[in-house]
Amino acid sequence: MFDFINISKRFKTDFWVKPVIALDSVSFKLQPGTITGFLGANGAGKTTCLKILLGFISQDSGQIEFSNRLGLGLKKFEKIGFFPERPYFYPDLTGREFLEFMGQITNVEKTRRNKNIGMWSAKLKIDQALNRKIRAYSKGMLQRLGLIAAIIHDPELIILDEPMAGLDPIGRKEFKDIFVQLWKEGRTVFFSSHIVSDIEEICSKVIVLEKGKALYQGDIDRLLLSGQSNEEKWELKTNNYINSIGIHKPIQILENKATFQFNKQEVKEVLKYISENNVEIQSLSCLRPSLEEIIYKIKS
Repeated sequence: MFDFINISKRFKTDFWVKPVIALDSVSFKLQPGTITGFLGANGAGKTTCLKILLGFISQDSGQIEFSNRLGLGLKKFEKIGFFPERPYFYPDLTGREFLEFMGQITNVEKTRRNKNIGMWSAKLKIDQALNRKIRAYSKGMLQRLGLIAAIIHDPELIILDEPMAGLDPIGRKEFKDIFVQLWKEGRTVFFSSHIVSDIEEICSKVIVLEKGKALYQGDIDRLLLSGQSNEEKWELKTNNYINSIGIHKPIQILENKATFQFNKQEVKEVLKYISENNVEIQSLSCLRPSLEEIIYKIKS
């Protein structure tokens, strides 16, 4: 969808103070037809990247190349939907009036506009609030309204800056379901977050930004695989109290249920023991590092 090539950006905050380096030769590529997470702590430079990408501010150096499938010149922005981290809403409009306005300025004809407003407001459970003034909306309702505004014109590329900030767990789940639906319909979804679990759950690819530098870009599975150690660990949870399995002592005993950890080559020994002693297994799993743990190692 686009190439972000050696982009650098500095901000001058005061005449006597050195400029702040927001981005330092950042390069990454967004593949079409993917859900890609843009991961980084607050202040890593994610929003600056998105503002440059969309032409709101200019870079000091580097360039951005968009795919021709989005169109040439300013036409490409007609196929892009954007949801900023701090959207502005007209408080004296109703939710419906705001979405009608957003549909009109993105040249969505009336029939399709009404269809999309009805469909997405029902999916995001704010259809009953569309006739209320926006000033009465909660934070979660505003997030839902902003998401609909970003996709009302059926864009091919959807860019979202911290779209789930301030949402409760149910709202986060609803948003992630919408992202997956959009991806299944053939759209490309690119969203920033500082919550690792949000990205790990639904994204196939991730771009990691840290202090204005790109630390990693590529498949999440490949990143997870790279974080595995040669000494693979396993965990067994039982429904019985067991004092030991060979040389292994339980690492936790809770309500007469024992938890053990052991190496890969010891799995057969443990399985033989639980078979001969009729031990009820609650779970047996390979312990793999989470995406959060691997990224923490990359940073350090």
